[in-house]
Amino acid sequence: MHPSHFTAVLLFSLFASTVFGITMRDTPRQMVRYGAYCFLLFVGSAIALSWVMFLIAR
Repeated sequence: MHPSHFTAVLLFSLFASTVFGITMRDTPRQMVRYGAYCFLLFVGSAIALSWVMFLIAR
């Protein structure tokens, strides 16, 4: 199995945001919200940076 780069980013974002949510917040509701927030930031920044690199390489 050879995941694509985007799949690898999604997996990393999922695992890292899960750890951040569990370790950084106290209540389960706050954990889920912070984990989702971190996940969106990870994926959003990866997409934004990939576009920047694409435009620089052109």
